[in-house]
Amino acid sequence: MTLSERYGPQFGPDTTFLGVPRCTWSEPSTYADADVVILGAPFDGGTSHRPGTRFGPQHIRTTCYLPQRGSRPSLALRVDGLQGDLTVYDAGDVEMYSGDAERSVRDLRKAVSAVARTGTVPLVLGGDHTIAWPDAAGVAEHVGAGRVSMIHFDAHADTGDVAFGSLVGHGQPMRRLIESGAVRGDRFLQLGLRGYWPGPETLAWMAEQGMRSYEMTEIVARGLDTCLTEAFEIATDDCDAVFLSVDIDVCDPGHAPGTGTPEPGGLTARQLLDAVRRIAYELPVAGVDLVEVSPPYDHADITSALANRVVLEALSGLARRRRDARDGTTWDPRRPLLDGRTSDGREG
Repeated sequence: MTLSERYGPQFGPDTTFLGVPRCTWSEPSTYADADVVILGAPFDGGTSHRPGTRFGPQHIRTTCYLPQRGSRPSLALRVDGLQGDLTVYDAGDVEMYSGDAERSVRDLRKAVSAVARTGTVPLVLGGDHTIAWPDAAGVAEHVGAGRVSMIHFDAHADTGDVAFGSLVGHGQPMRRLIESGAVRGDRFLQLGLRGYWPGPETLAWMAEQGMRSYEMTEIVARGLDTCLTEAFEIATDDCDAVFLSVDIDVCDPGHAPGTGTPEPGGLTARQLLDAVRRIAYELPVAGVDLVEVSPPYDHADITSALANRVVLEALSGLARRRRDARDGTTWDPRRPLLDGRTSDGREG
């Protein structure tokens, strides 16, 4: 088995995301018509507390009560984010050995960069948040260093420096991205931070980089929509594309218990889904990752089901954005279906 071959999932049967077609990331001809290519990153070698996110990609792909036939029409957006309005393939998992972090992040960056180079959006299923470094850096190789802004949902800033004697870990990817020049600190937007980490020294470093963090206290006081709108203005100023990184622990543990470092007091599942929908529809998203789903700590698949829907909201938002760009129409993702729209979402 070589890295260039389609690995399939490292854990469990070779099942694609809700039944979408397979492809091989190193062979662009296998996804020549793709809008999005899904990659699995089953790595938890950077975890500082509870492990298990290596099993995340498989559970995110399959946790759904509907038939896994590669189709999911969205009630809210009146598009199918898996087929018809958007063409999605699944390249399986990148082979990532959790005992060798440096090799794993190098191999993942190679795969993400190969997909992004074709103009296709890579959507990476983690895995712990270590993978955000190779994910966003791989996209920046195509778009340009410093030309990709970051919107980062998380309970934690992930801007630590050295942990357990290593520069590579799930509490450090955002510092590595900024230090490398792949993403500018002043175009780095974080939403949902709370709790008791990081300390003053790390916060001072973040301020020096010009990072903007919307802590939960501010989100509660001002409203999530207001904070998002402000963040969008910053993210699209002097940047060509946006990378969206979602740590499932941005949600309150009551909504996402299956994660490695749960922190009480976060977003609701509904808030996260609405926010991801807005981002995918309103912004030029060039890459996405979803991380820190740890099935061994999940209850009744609550976290995996939410993660599956986060992916679908992102894909549906992208699909609606592309349809409206093609048809010259506009859509408000926050607008309820209370008027006389026809079944495809047009005004009746």
